[in-house]
Amino acid sequence: MQKKTTSHSIVQHVQANSSIYLFIMTLFLMGIVFGAVIVNSLSYVQKEDLFYYLQRFFGQVSKGNIAASEDLFQQSFWHNLKYLGLIWVLGISIIGLPLIFIFLFMKGIVVGFSVGFLVNQMGWKGFLVSIAAVLPQNLFIIPAFILIAASAVAFSLQLIKKIFVHQSGHFPILPMFSRYVIYFIIAVGIVTIAASVEAYLSPSLMKMVLK
Repeated sequence: MQKKTTSHSIVQHVQANSSIYLFIMTLFLMGIVFGAVIVNSLSYVQKEDLFYYLQRFFGQVSKGNIAASEDLFQQSFWHNLKYLGLIWVLGISIIGLPLIFIFLFMKGIVVGFSVGFLVNQMGWKGFLVSIAAVLPQNLFIIPAFILIAASAVAFSLQLIKKIFVHQSGHFPILPMFSRYVIYFIIAVGIVTIAASVEAYLSPSLMKMVLK
């Protein structure tokens, strides 16, 4: 019953803020495209330097000389948690609303650049490496970031509306804030799954593809 209630609440949240979700997803996709375009703007020397370090990394992965899965999990989890937490706090601050869009756009650039660079340097083999190394965890990370970014924007806009437009009315901040906390907890749970995939599944997939 609790799971059904939570899922129903998320569906209602998405439906009520469909325009915000559409804008957030469009912005993220623009970041991916921009990241892929940046690859083509790099000079030949810059591409060769990056690819040299990438080849060294692939060599370590194929030999199994990578960090322990537990360390990879912690690094991935804490990195994404800090990013999510920052966006969540910016949603409360109101003045941080533009930064939410910037951070989400930058996240899209990172994904687009990673995939674009691999494909640019390795062709279809780079595409396979992208599927193995970039795609699995991002199937969870991207929805988590979209959820928390859209929730932060919606919460910030509601605060602006209630503070500056309806100053003399009832201000039910607690229920609104409680839902905002719940969405953050859900996003953290999704990121935990993503970190597990990145630590325990992605290295094995990369080994298979590189061999």
